[in-house]
Amino acid sequence: MRSKILTLAGHLGSLPDPRKRRGQRHELLDIILIAVLAVMCGADSWEDIYRFGQLQEGWLRTFLHLPNGLPSSDTINRVFLLLDTKAFGECFLAWVRDVRKKVPRDIVALDGKTLRASMAEGQPPLHVVSAFSTTNRLVLGQRAVDAKSNEITAIPELLKVLDLKGCIVTLDSMGCQREIAKKIVGKRADYILAVKGNQPGLHKAVQGCFQALDAAPQGMVHFVAETTERRHGRRETRRVTTLSAVAYLPEKPLWDWPKLETLVRVESTTVRSGKTVAQTRYYISTLSPKEAETIARGVRSHWGIENQLHWVLDVAFNEDANRTRKGNGPECSAILRHIVLNLLRQDPIPFGSIKTRRLRAAMSQDYRMEALLGFPLAQGGSVHP
Repeated sequence: MRSKILTLAGHLGSLPDPRKRRGQRHELLDIILIAVLAVMCGADSWEDIYRFGQLQEGWLRTFLHLPNGLPSSDTINRVFLLLDTKAFGECFLAWVRDVRKKVPRDIVALDGKTLRASMAEGQPPLHVVSAFSTTNRLVLGQRAVDAKSNEITAIPELLKVLDLKGCIVTLDSMGCQREIAKKIVGKRADYILAVKGNQPGLHKAVQGCFQALDAAPQGMVHFVAETTERRHGRRETRRVTTLSAVAYLPEKPLWDWPKLETLVRVESTTVRSGKTVAQTRYYISTLSPKEAETIARGVRSHWGIENQLHWVLDVAFNEDANRTRKGNGPECSAILRHIVLNLLRQDPIPFGSIKTRRLRAAMSQDYRMEALLGFPLAQGGSVHP
């Protein structure tokens, strides 16, 4: 079995070098691996990456080539500013396919995040749509949203490159589009899509079906799954009710929604400090109405992308404060952080939070190498392909 860093380096080794040949004093793979290691150890800027290299030069020379010493912070910055984001993203995708463990009914959540400090003069901040495996807790891929567009155009592009066979794809209301649903079904996956006002006809029809159920519950076949969670002084109860879309949804809104099987209502009640907050949300799904518990798990797991990805990137990686703005720098930085997050999540002996693991990597050469290689050092392994 290949080590994870060998797989990562093997894919990164195919990246085209954006620099002119006469200016290539440092190997591209060396620069990228130094950046990966530095970010793993807490670096949040190009200058931080360079300082990490200075402090760890002796150790880095034990497995990197470094034919002309360490690259400067300007060189590191320039490389990531010029790096082909599409090629870098494809290398990331290929590496993830190698390390991902395929799990039946893996719930893959797609959602967007804005890198707030990446806003340049005359340009909005970078917005990235990511796919997150809630079972593996891995970022599977990402696509930047064009400055003149929105997530609706980026989501299909991301779906094209993902291996989703047998998965359940979850999206918020922005992704509740017929063409997106067709893309998901075409990947031999199921979907759970939130329905809100951007699909007014469908939204009204789904609401009407559940109003009819409330009026005559004995006359309509339905299924229910209910869960209660207590944490941080809060108690939340979620009641998921499913109906057959084929049996109860009026014909017109059903047109063009591929393989639509089920209408879903999620009623959540949260009690905290004596105050009660109730909320009702609606979804459509290709899963059977009988799979109410699986649908409930999918709806709940979708928010894992907020807690286990977006929140972690902000708190552990300080992403919202990252001021990389020029060229391809913001998008390449986002991919770099996703690589490091996946490496730390694949640590064979998890150690605390991601922030804690970054701190431990900064203090222990053995730990950071184990996180990179994915198995104990005693088993061997090579960084360069």
